Amino acid sequence: MNILLIAIGGFFGAIIRYFIADKFPLIKDTFPSATFFVNLTGSFLLGFLIGIMPPTKWTLFIGVGFLGSYTTFSTFKIEMIRQFQEKKWKPALIYMLLSYFGGILLAFLGFLSGQNL
Repeated sequence: MNILLIAIGGFFGAIIRYFIADKFPLIKDTFPSATFFVNLTGSFLLGFLIGIMPPTKWTLFIGVGFLGSYTTFSTFKIEMIRQFQEKKWKPALIYMLLSYFGGILLAFLGFLSGQNL
């Protein structure tokens, strides 16, 4: 049953991520806004989920399944490598710092929001 919950959550997370990636344009051909958006919103939502401490089944469905496929650390890394290969140093650095620190901050804010619910 746990694997089924993760699979169903992952199915929906991947579809929503694809839809967002299809609709978000690159900003000035340098800033991957879709990946940035899904990773930051996913960080907040995972923090929120952990903050409200739902039953394990919900954590598996939403946290592991949905948010696990919705967010994308691997695409983030590939986009970083491409920017460095193209010598787009400033956008690469901005993307990296905003993604890492923004993700941590939003996960923390999500966690606090969930605890205070």
